[in-house]
Amino acid sequence: MNPAVKSAAEYAAKRGMKPYVVEWGLRGLIEGWIHEVTGERLSGILHRGGTVLGSSRSKRFFDIKFREQAFQNLKERGISKLIVVGGDGSFNALNQFYADFGVPFAGIPATIDNDIAGTDYCLGVDTALNVIRQSVDSIRDTASSFSRAFVIETMGRHCGYLAMTSALATGAEVCLVPEIPYDLDSIAERMREEKAHGRNYLLGIVAEGVGMGESLTRWMGDALGMDARLTVLGHVQRGGSPTVYDRIMAFKFAVAAVDALQAGDTNRVITFKDGTFGSSSINEIADSKHAVDPNLIRLCENLSR
Repeated sequence: MNPAVKSAAEYAAKRGMKPYVVEWGLRGLIEGWIHEVTGERLSGILHRGGTVLGSSRSKRFFDIKFREQAFQNLKERGISKLIVVGGDGSFNALNQFYADFGVPFAGIPATIDNDIAGTDYCLGVDTALNVIRQSVDSIRDTASSFSRAFVIETMGRHCGYLAMTSALATGAEVCLVPEIPYDLDSIAERMREEKAHGRNYLLGIVAEGVGMGESLTRWMGDALGMDARLTVLGHVQRGGSPTVYDRIMAFKFAVAAVDALQAGDTNRVITFKDGTFGSSSINEIADSKHAVDPNLIRLCENLSR
């Protein structure tokens, strides 16, 4: 998120706008934690993971009196347009804010699950994938050295994108995700055959939404007669210095967001589809169901059976 904040503020200034930043998200709008951008505030944030501005959910923002307080905070500073870096929850909150007070916004999709409808890519995904890849590569060293089976659980409540992409990138033998029906009997037969031909370790990657991390680990021990361990990567996936790809994508998303607002667009989420940047209305995003690329699913089907 930090590269997006830096790029949006600097580009907006070049286009003659006076940029501000809001600390702690929706809560910051209510509390008035809004600051004019300075070079010092943006300096040294490009390489930092997470967000220097902070992020928080705010139940109070669903109360009209607190949204009115947020609007007054913006009005006092002469702020007439907003850019929000986040997911569906943030976009819907700002959409309600627009309905109440007419403050237009442009959304930049940022969620490591990569599960926002209408866009092929969300900021943070490549960084998360590289964190997972590094972790799995390290676990493979232990698995091969001690002839063990390891199950690695990635984030992804309803979307298996991280697990599928990571499984392919790291050469995992098993992958369980919400999008693909799995067959443990078939997997066991395949693994026994591979063991008979010399395989002495096994890696399985599971999306948290499947709820099979512990069960698959026990199953590997029982069905395959292997010493099996589970590693839940958890929130380590949300950290790490942004990759080059995420930094460049952040700049492009930010430029598109500023341009959209200056063109008079309202309630638009910036999208990246088939290699091209565009935008969709928040209603289009909310009414559409996200689906993982069918080609990615096909590539992973053999790892689920």
